[in-house]
Amino acid sequence: MYSYGLLEPGCYYLVQEKKEDSIKLIKVATETDHCLYVFYYEDQLVTGWRKKGDPIHDIVECLTDAHVSEWEKAYNDNQEQDSYHEEEDE
Repeated sequence: MYSYGLLEPGCYYLVQEKKEDSIKLIKVATETDHCLYVFYYEDQLVTGWRKKGDPIHDIVECLTDAHVSEWEKAYNDNQEQDSYHEEEDE
């Protein structure tokens, strides 16, 4: 069992918060003495504060800069396609 306190600001991680959960991509945006502000990349961006002691079942990996660049390109392309389809519907 791990905790959010092990994660570093500015880094992207693949994590599994609970054993039965799917793997999620997160980015630690900033930290205070006791908490972290985290971006959760799901269907839509979700943000929130987590205590450093909050448990994480598994930290699958910390993404390299190259992996982050590849993911950002795919994510942004997908967001642009979603916007295009929404404009067509109007």
